[in-house]
Amino acid sequence: MGRVSLKTVGVRFKRASKVYTFAAGDLELRPGDRVVLETERGTALGKIVSSPEELDGPPAQPLKKVLRVANEEDLQTEEKNRVFEREAFEECGKCIRERNLPMKLLSVESLFDRSKVVFYFASEGRVDFRELVRELARRFHTRIEMRQVGVRDEAKIVGGVGCCGRELCCAKWLSEFAPISVRMAKSQNIALNPAKISGICGRLMCCLAYEHKMYEELSRGMPKVGKRISTHLGEGKVIRRNTLERSFVIFTDGGEVEVPLDEFKARKGELPPAKPEADPQTNSKENQSQQRERPKVRPPRQRRPKQGAGQPDSGAVEQLRQEQEDKPSEAGEKQPRENAPPSGSSRRRRRRKKKPSQSRETKKDG
Repeated sequence: MGRVSLKTVGVRFKRASKVYTFAAGDLELRPGDRVVLETERGTALGKIVSSPEELDGPPAQPLKKVLRVANEEDLQTEEKNRVFEREAFEECGKCIRERNLPMKLLSVESLFDRSKVVFYFASEGRVDFRELVRELARRFHTRIEMRQVGVRDEAKIVGGVGCCGRELCCAKWLSEFAPISVRMAKSQNIALNPAKISGICGRLMCCLAYEHKMYEELSRGMPKVGKRISTHLGEGKVIRRNTLERSFVIFTDGGEVEVPLDEFKARKGELPPAKPEADPQTNSKENQSQQRERPKVRPPRQRRPKQGAGQPDSGAVEQLRQEQEDKPSEAGEKQPRENAPPSGSSRRRRRRKKKPSQSRETKKDG
């Protein structure tokens, strides 16, 4: 059995929309032809944008077919649909204003056979449009679909002029939106001013992604701004990068010096590493962080033996003995008795003896 080939063509339904692949069958088609196609939503009129190609083997997904080349009657039907879409836009706008709904109507799309009409609108939040759909279905006697779109799709549908003075890319030729990040603006040395890097939709401009890959390739191996390096032209800090010229500028003791990137790479192995700058603030912060990270080791606590009540401290007794041995004994000092009772008990006995003696003296005086 021979290999079965399938002839396919690329078709676009609107300006700047996606390109869909359809099976051409035995039809002789060329780019620019208007054709009637079979789609998931029904019959539609499209325009061929690519030459027929032979597809070897079965496709990953079943393809819809091109029914026929559009004739004069099909083109007249398409023109009538455009007039109907303008009328439906005005009628829907009146209904929205009457009900004071928080939504902005953008466009209206009618299928080729008018089996369904799609209304595209933008809104900041959710909108309860059930009553609106019932009113539109009663007026147009067909199926109604309300589809909410985002700010980027809103700019694509409405169109406009960008800050460059040209028509918006999304409205003219851009078929899909790519993810855009601030990193793309940084790699191209663009000032991070929201007013300059944002489009009319309020999002980052799609054109930031056009040259992002080229800038990444050109800046590969280039030192970052703020890094201190040593070059064959001197040692200094990188203050600016010229990506398109493949060079960078360093600030040395003698002033600004431009260093070509190719020469810097060629002599990079011959040069000693640059001395890091001494920043007192960073050094103090590092020392503080190191001191915080060091664990605090406390010496073991020495426990003193517990002493009973009325017993003097052994350390204090030793100190008193040493002082008495060092100092000469003074004359007239009374030596304590060897078998003398403790100080606390002697005071108690004296107080007991004094009380009766005082009472006897008072009796004699009396």
